[in-house]
Amino acid sequence: MSRPFLHASLLASLVAVWGAGAAQAHSPYLRPNVFDATNRDHVTVEAAFTEDVFNAEVVMRSDHFHVVGPNGDTPITTVTYLRDLAVFEAPTPVDGLYRLSSGAREGRAAKMYQTPSGWKMVGEEDAPPPPGAELVDVQSITVADVYVVRGAPDDAALKPSGHGLELQPLIQPGDIVAGEDAPFRLLFDGQPVAGADVTVFREAGQYDGRKIETETRTDASGRITLRVAEPGAYMTQVRHRIATPAGAATPWRSYTHTLTFIAHAG
Repeated sequence: MSRPFLHASLLASLVAVWGAGAAQAHSPYLRPNVFDATNRDHVTVEAAFTEDVFNAEVVMRSDHFHVVGPNGDTPITTVTYLRDLAVFEAPTPVDGLYRLSSGAREGRAAKMYQTPSGWKMVGEEDAPPPPGAELVDVQSITVADVYVVRGAPDDAALKPSGHGLELQPLIQPGDIVAGEDAPFRLLFDGQPVAGADVTVFREAGQYDGRKIETETRTDASGRITLRVAEPGAYMTQVRHRIATPAGAATPWRSYTHTLTFIAHAG
């Protein structure tokens, strides 16, 4: 599922997001109209950036929207771009599990600096970088995924692509139940990522003010176990910042991956 990055025109569509100091709080997401597509030949998906999960604020543009399912990897070629969000239909022609994805999207080049708690992008914090901080150039890469199921699920869509940052469910996404453990594995270019911070956001946080469900960290094998307290829609977010190979446009890249899922009642 290797995909080329989105061309530089993405910057124009996201200038409203990245022009402000706190802009890095915005996250990409995909949200289907249904997670269970039984007896449906498609689902309708919204794609946007937001500071409040599933509350569209800035349209997500991508040349690489696609769906991976039992019938293979299908590009999404028809997308409606509105000012706040993008909308497209993803085909679900046969029974099985489908992974809907934005594809890898190349964002802006920015600056970041090292702190005792890890790398920070300029603009992520209210205060400016500390005096003497060494600023380095970094390119942002984002991917947003979500799974939907039609009928009996299969495992094909759960297979990692081996490219970029991926949060792989080690359980059928449709089997995630509130109050029960759900295992995942974080990979980068197919290899486990240890010690990465993963944040889970709640849709209900828009209404009760508790936006974060949990924050956890991957173990030495890249695994995490998530447990959410209540049924509803959630989104994971994880970032991974690494040095790039010699000759790359910037010496560092900042990868962000989000995964939308729902937890069912037990």
